[in-house]
Amino acid sequence: MEVSLPMTVGALSGCVIVSGMPGAGKSTVASLAAGLLPRAAVVGGDDVCRMIRSGFVWFMGEPAEAALRQDELCNRNMCALASNFVDFGLTVFMDTVLADRAELDFFLALLSPRPVRLVTLAPGIEVCKHRNETRPLEERFNFDGYERLDADMKREFSDAGWWFDTSALTPDETAERVVAQAADRTAPLQAGWHEWLRRLHGV
Repeated sequence: MEVSLPMTVGALSGCVIVSGMPGAGKSTVASLAAGLLPRAAVVGGDDVCRMIRSGFVWFMGEPAEAALRQDELCNRNMCALASNFVDFGLTVFMDTVLADRAELDFFLALLSPRPVRLVTLAPGIEVCKHRNETRPLEERFNFDGYERLDADMKREFSDAGWWFDTSALTPDETAERVVAQAADRTAPLQAGWHEWLRRLHGV
Protein backbone atom coordinates (compact mmCIF):
# COMPACT_ATOMS: atom_id res chain seq x y z
CA MET A 1 0.00 0.00 0.00
CA GLU A 2 1.39 3.39 -0.96
CA VAL A 3 1.27 6.08 1.70
CA SER A 4 1.42 9.75 0.77
CA LEU A 5 3.99 11.47 2.98
CA PRO A 6 4.10 15.20 3.71
CA MET A 7 6.91 17.07 1.96
CA THR A 8 7.58 19.38 4.91
CA VAL A 9 7.35 19.13 8.69
CA GLY A 10 4.61 21.73 8.84
CA ALA A 11 1.76 19.26 9.19
CA LEU A 12 3.58 17.34 11.91
CA SER A 13 5.47 19.99 13.84
CA GLY A 14 6.37 19.94 17.51
CA CYS A 15 6.60 16.67 19.43
CA VAL A 16 5.09 13.26 18.82
CA ILE A 17 5.23 11.04 21.90
CA VAL A 18 5.47 7.43 20.73
CA SER A 19 4.35 5.24 23.63
CA GLY A 20 3.36 1.60 24.09
CA MET A 21 4.31 -1.52 25.99
CA PRO A 22 7.82 -3.04 25.88
CA GLY A 23 8.12 -4.68 22.46
CA ALA A 24 5.51 -2.47 20.81
CA GLY A 25 8.15 -1.08 18.46
CA LYS A 26 8.49 2.43 19.88
CA SER A 27 12.22 2.89 19.29
CA THR A 28 12.17 1.37 15.82
CA VAL A 29 9.09 3.30 14.67
CA ALA A 30 10.31 6.61 16.14
CA SER A 31 13.64 6.24 14.34
CA LEU A 32 12.04 5.25 11.04
CA ALA A 33 9.47 8.05 11.25
CA ALA A 34 12.17 10.65 11.92
CA GLY A 35 14.02 9.43 8.84
CA LEU A 36 11.00 10.14 6.66
CA LEU A 37 11.00 13.86 7.44
CA PRO A 38 13.52 16.44 6.23
CA ARG A 39 14.21 17.81 9.74
CA ALA A 40 13.50 15.52 12.66
CA ALA A 41 15.09 14.12 15.81
CA VAL A 42 14.47 11.20 18.17
CA VAL A 43 14.61 11.59 21.95
CA GLY A 44 14.55 8.15 23.57
CA GLY A 45 13.81 7.52 27.21
CA ASP A 46 16.26 4.61 27.41
CA ASP A 47 19.00 6.70 25.79
CA VAL A 48 18.52 9.51 28.31
CA CYS A 49 18.44 7.08 31.26
CA ARG A 50 21.72 5.52 30.12
CA MET A 51 23.42 8.89 30.62
CA ILE A 52 23.50 8.01 34.32
CA ARG A 53 26.73 6.01 34.61
CA SER A 54 26.57 5.08 38.28
CA GLY A 55 23.74 4.87 40.76
CA PHE A 56 21.11 4.21 38.12
CA VAL A 57 17.79 2.81 39.39
CA TRP A 58 15.25 1.35 36.93
CA PHE A 59 11.85 3.04 37.10
CA MET A 60 10.32 -0.10 38.67
CA GLY A 61 13.44 -0.83 40.74
CA GLU A 62 14.47 -0.38 44.36
CA PRO A 63 14.66 1.75 46.37
CA ALA A 64 11.33 2.99 45.08
CA GLU A 65 11.94 6.61 46.08
CA ALA A 66 15.16 6.73 44.04
CA ALA A 67 13.41 5.05 41.12
CA LEU A 68 10.66 7.68 41.11
CA ARG A 69 13.14 10.55 41.34
CA GLN A 70 15.23 9.21 38.47
CA ASP A 71 12.14 8.57 36.36
CA GLU A 72 11.13 12.21 36.89
CA LEU A 73 14.68 13.32 36.06
CA CYS A 74 14.60 11.30 32.85
CA ASN A 75 11.28 12.85 31.86
CA ARG A 76 12.53 16.36 32.58
CA ASN A 77 15.69 15.78 30.54
CA MET A 78 13.73 14.27 27.66
CA CYS A 79 11.43 17.28 27.54
CA ALA A 80 14.33 19.73 27.76
CA LEU A 81 16.06 18.06 24.80
CA ALA A 82 12.84 17.85 22.80
CA SER A 83 12.03 21.50 23.47
CA ASN A 84 15.44 22.59 22.21
CA PHE A 85 15.07 20.58 19.02
CA VAL A 86 11.58 21.93 18.37
CA ASP A 87 12.68 25.51 19.02
CA PHE A 88 15.32 25.05 16.31
CA GLY A 89 12.77 23.86 13.78
CA LEU A 90 12.88 20.07 14.05
CA THR A 91 10.00 17.66 14.56
CA VAL A 92 10.71 15.41 17.55
CA PHE A 93 9.65 11.81 18.11
CA MET A 94 9.82 10.98 21.82
CA ASP A 95 10.18 7.25 22.55
CA THR A 96 8.95 6.41 26.05
CA VAL A 97 6.46 4.40 28.12
CA LEU A 98 3.86 6.65 29.71
CA ALA A 99 2.48 5.22 32.95
CA ASP A 100 -0.72 7.25 33.25
CA ARG A 101 -2.48 10.50 32.35
CA ALA A 102 -0.71 12.35 35.15
CA GLU A 103 2.66 11.55 33.60
CA LEU A 104 1.33 12.62 30.20
CA ASP A 105 0.24 15.91 31.77
CA PHE A 106 3.75 16.33 33.16
CA PHE A 107 5.19 16.00 29.66
CA LEU A 108 2.62 18.42 28.25
CA ALA A 109 3.39 21.00 30.94
CA LEU A 110 7.15 20.79 30.41
CA LEU A 111 6.82 20.94 26.62
CA SER A 112 4.29 23.80 26.61
CA PRO A 113 3.57 25.83 24.54
CA ARG A 114 4.94 23.53 21.83
CA PRO A 115 2.39 21.24 20.10
CA VAL A 116 2.45 17.68 21.45
CA ARG A 117 0.67 14.64 20.03
CA LEU A 118 0.44 11.16 21.52
CA VAL A 119 0.61 7.98 19.46
CA THR A 120 0.25 4.75 21.45
CA LEU A 121 1.42 1.73 19.48
CA ALA A 122 -0.82 -1.22 20.31
CA PRO A 123 0.11 -4.44 18.47
CA GLY A 124 -1.24 -6.62 21.30
CA ILE A 125 0.29 -8.47 24.24
CA GLU A 126 1.46 -11.58 22.36
CA VAL A 127 3.21 -9.53 19.68
CA CYS A 128 4.96 -7.42 22.32
CA LYS A 129 6.08 -10.50 24.25
CA HIS A 130 7.42 -12.17 21.12
CA ARG A 131 9.32 -9.09 19.99
CA ASN A 132 10.84 -8.59 23.41
CA GLU A 133 11.85 -12.25 23.74
CA THR A 134 13.54 -12.28 20.33
CA ARG A 135 15.62 -9.14 20.92
CA PRO A 136 19.36 -9.42 21.52
CA LEU A 137 19.91 -10.22 25.19
CA GLU A 138 21.45 -6.82 25.95
CA GLU A 139 18.35 -5.08 24.56
CA ARG A 140 15.76 -7.31 26.22
CA PHE A 141 13.36 -5.77 28.73
CA ASN A 142 12.95 -8.06 31.76
CA PHE A 143 9.25 -7.54 32.30
CA ASP A 144 6.35 -9.85 33.23
CA GLY A 145 3.53 -7.35 33.79
CA TYR A 146 2.13 -7.15 30.27
CA GLU A 147 -1.47 -7.94 31.16
CA ARG A 148 -1.64 -5.32 33.88
CA LEU A 149 0.20 -2.71 31.81
CA ASP A 150 -2.05 -3.37 28.81
CA ALA A 151 -5.16 -2.86 30.96
CA ASP A 152 -3.69 0.27 32.56
CA MET A 153 -2.75 1.80 29.21
CA LYS A 154 -6.16 1.08 27.69
CA ARG A 155 -7.81 2.72 30.68
CA GLU A 156 -5.53 5.75 30.63
CA PHE A 157 -4.87 6.37 26.93
CA SER A 158 -7.44 4.72 24.66
CA ASP A 159 -9.24 8.08 24.42
CA ALA A 160 -6.09 10.25 24.40
CA GLY A 161 -4.27 10.88 21.17
CA TRP A 162 -4.14 8.05 18.63
CA TRP A 163 -4.51 4.48 19.91
CA PHE A 164 -2.87 2.77 16.94
CA ASP A 165 -3.44 -0.96 16.36
CA THR A 166 -0.24 -1.98 14.56
CA SER A 167 -0.67 -5.76 14.81
CA ALA A 168 -0.94 -6.23 11.02
CA LEU A 169 1.76 -3.70 10.04
CA THR A 170 5.52 -3.84 9.61
CA PRO A 171 7.65 -1.22 11.38
CA ASP A 172 8.14 0.62 8.07
CA GLU A 173 4.40 0.67 7.38
CA THR A 174 3.72 1.86 10.93
CA ALA A 175 6.25 4.68 10.64
CA GLU A 176 4.84 5.79 7.29
CA ARG A 177 1.33 5.98 8.72
CA VAL A 178 2.50 7.88 11.79
CA VAL A 179 4.15 10.51 9.60
CA ALA A 180 1.28 10.68 7.12
CA GLN A 181 -1.68 10.53 9.52
CA ALA A 182 -0.71 11.61 13.06
CA ALA A 183 -1.52 15.27 12.44
CA ASP A 184 -5.04 14.32 11.36
CA ARG A 185 -5.58 11.50 13.86
CA THR A 186 -4.82 13.60 16.94
CA ALA A 187 -4.84 17.31 17.58
CA PRO A 188 -2.20 18.74 19.93
CA LEU A 189 -3.11 17.74 23.47
CA GLN A 190 -3.93 20.01 26.38
CA ALA A 191 -2.75 19.22 29.91
CA GLY A 192 -5.19 18.58 32.72
CA TRP A 193 -4.51 19.36 36.35
CA HIS A 194 -3.02 16.33 38.07
CA GLU A 195 -0.49 15.70 40.81
CA TRP A 196 2.48 16.03 38.44
CA LEU A 197 1.36 19.53 37.58
CA ARG A 198 0.86 20.42 41.22
CA ARG A 199 4.41 19.29 41.94
CA LEU A 200 5.74 21.16 38.92
CA HIS A 201 4.15 24.43 40.06
CA GLY A 202 4.82 23.85 43.76
CA VAL A 203 1.19 24.00 44.91
